[in-house]
This record gives sequence, C-alpha cells and structure tokens, in this order.
Amino acid sequence: EVRVMIAAVLRRQLPGVPRGRADEAVTFREVMDSGDAQRRASNHLVAEGLEADEFDDRGRALDRYEMALTVDPGNPWAYLALARHDLDRNEPHRALAALDRCRSLLEREHQGRVPPRVETHLLGLRGASLEALGRHREAAPLLDEARRRAPWAWSDGVLAAAELL
Repeated sequence: EVRVMIAAVLRRQLPGVPRGRADEAVTFREVMDSGDAQRRASNHLVAEGLEADEFDDRGRALDRYEMALTVDPGNPWAYLALARHDLDRNEPHRALAALDRCRSLLEREHQGRVPPRVETHLLGLRGASLEALGRHREAAPLLDEARRRAPWAWSDGVLAAAELL
C-alpha cells in the first residue's frame, strides 16, 4: 500500500548509521498486527499518527493517538508514540508521563518486565525528555545506553517518527 511505500522511502532517506542486526530496538511495524482485534485497530491508528508526525501534521498525529487510546485505553504502543510526539512538541513533562504509563502497561502485559527491544526506546525517550528539562546528568547515561543498543535510531539522541515506525 501507499503508506508502506512512503515509510520505506523515508527509512532509506534518513541519515545516520545504517540499520543492522545489532540494533536492539523494536520497530512499530513488528508489533502492529499483534494482539486482539481491538489492539490491532488501535495500532493501525498509532501507525497513522506516526505517519502524520513524519509529515509534520502534528494535529492529525495527536488526533490519531487519542483515537487509538479511545479504541484501546491499555495500548502501550499508543503511549510510546504519544511520548515521542510530546517530546517532539517540546513537552517533556507530558512525554515522561506517557512513558510511565507505557512502562506500566508493558509490565502488566509481560509479567512484570519490559521487553529489552522496547526498553531501548523507553531509555532513549526518557533520556531525551530529561535532557530537554536540563537534567543532563540524569539524561546522559540513558541516551548513551539507547545509542549503544540501537545506533540507527538513537545516534542523534532523537527518535524520529520514521525510526519508530
């Protein structure tokens, strides 16, 4: 479909370290079609939001994330995308709150632990949020760990919508 083709083109155009097997970060496309019908419907709205964010249509992106949470209030992926969106809008406090909610939902779904490849994005987004708040000492080790785990996505300390998608 057109959306898949656009995302593929965007991925090829992104600068930075080429994505390789060593990357320890999940992409949303890997999980988008998992779960029950309610989760899948919510996830497709998250994907639409990420695509809108990539094209700087922030109003549409926020609308899609909110709709995703209406469809499935327990969708951790919607909170992860929303945290990325909030940080991109320079709202690090909101991003941190969304990350906390994402973590608690993931822990509930995965018997008290967060899958390591998702943890990479949680670390990076938390670090970037703390950096935006001027809390550099707290931010640095989190961003360093995200960069080590997934240089393709985190080499610049920012998670673009296309890098999550």
